[in-house]
Amino acid sequence: MVQDEIYRTAAYMMPIAESLAAGYCLFRLAGPFMKNKRHSFYVSAVYILTMLALYIAPLCFNTFLSYVAGAFAAFLAMCRMDRRNYGQKAFVAVTFFSLRWFTSAMAEVLYDKLYSFAENTNYMLTHPNMSFALYVGVCVFYLALELLFTVVSIWCILKNYVYKHAQMSKKELLVLVTPSFMGVVGYRIIWYYRYFYIAESQKNSDIYDILSLFYCAVAIITIVVVIVLYQSIKAGQEEKLQNELLAAQISSIRQHIEQVENLYQDIRGIRHDMTNHLITLERLYAGKKTEEAIAYSTELKAVLSEAAGRINSGNPVTDVILQEMQNKAEKQEIRFDIDFHYPAGSIVNVFDISVILNNALQNALENTSESEAPYISILSYRRNNAYMIEISNSFTGTLQWNPESGLPVTSKRETDGHAPGSDHGYGHNHSYGQGNRYSHSHGYGLANIRRVAEKYAGDVAIDLRDGMFCLSILLMME
Repeated sequence: MVQDEIYRTAAYMMPIAESLAAGYCLFRLAGPFMKNKRHSFYVSAVYILTMLALYIAPLCFNTFLSYVAGAFAAFLAMCRMDRRNYGQKAFVAVTFFSLRWFTSAMAEVLYDKLYSFAENTNYMLTHPNMSFALYVGVCVFYLALELLFTVVSIWCILKNYVYKHAQMSKKELLVLVTPSFMGVVGYRIIWYYRYFYIAESQKNSDIYDILSLFYCAVAIITIVVVIVLYQSIKAGQEEKLQNELLAAQISSIRQHIEQVENLYQDIRGIRHDMTNHLITLERLYAGKKTEEAIAYSTELKAVLSEAAGRINSGNPVTDVILQEMQNKAEKQEIRFDIDFHYPAGSIVNVFDISVILNNALQNALENTSESEAPYISILSYRRNNAYMIEISNSFTGTLQWNPESGLPVTSKRETDGHAPGSDHGYGHNHSYGQGNRYSHSHGYGLANIRRVAEKYAGDVAIDLRDGMFCLSILLMME
């Protein structure tokens, strides 16, 4: 009787230990998809408590329904903790549900084989008192195998799943969960025939065991392969959007260069007529027409100032860009402070500086206007071989960060009841860091700025404090 009670206690503790191991695996899988990775701990706790409640409750729940209920509870907990990217969370819940089925099935087949083999060895036949130790050892072996299979599967998924914080459409979700759904359906069919055979013949079928083991392994590999293909397609779309953005920027730079050429033509025209202007002034002063001479010289100065521009940054291309941005700021009643100087004589290409200025200043213009006292400030300075550009602006929104890139992906307010990624954005642009018509995508503007900085062995830094957004770009001159 005592031995039977010990067996019952061990059998009772087995599902509890299995639920704890599964909760740990869910913690590992859900963490990278959550805005705050600590929230995955609470999701795991909800899952474990749900599974334990279903196990202890007097109601009859089979394993399949228990796994469904646990996955659904985990999904609700993820949505409650992080109210965004619901498609990603549904993918995590469905994938974890299928992994639990496949890994436990694989471990169960190997558990049965090991237990059957060990039970019929000469040692066990001559030492019946070791049967409990054998049972405990094989149970530990089962839990270790299930945990190993699940952790390895999750590691493969997380390693190949790059865009964990990207908004997932319903079609993308359907593509990603189809292998899990079809895999579970197929396994249920194999499971039915396997247990039907065991019930009829009172013994295991090696063919069904091998088939189950092989099928579950292939199902997990299929899930990983579909994720790899999906991420490849996603990367292609990202690259295409970046190329479109770069093409738009090149077109903008060409326009600026044309403006510079027109500016030089105007200056050459004025220089050509300068002799005539000087002769006219001499004649006016010789004729003692001082008032007319002063008026003529004042008008000449205005024409020269307009042709040369109000900004002198050390490069005509950056002059035009800064002048254009300043004009836009003045139209929006935004204070625009400039202390920018182009690093003449350095290895830095004016095109790269143009990419930085266009993206950063356009972002600032689009995310400044709602402030009480809107302003934009740009300054640059050089220390030895380090060249620093700092662009700051007033900012009243909030930022959501992309953990992979470390850059902000949205400047939306989240107090309006809409989750990030919906159509209710902040200001003119849903995403801080785009600065053009591709604002529905990711922060390619800031990504392009970082790409330019890395080209010169530098990087970008972002500081948000006291209603100010500050972007610092470091370029190394050598």
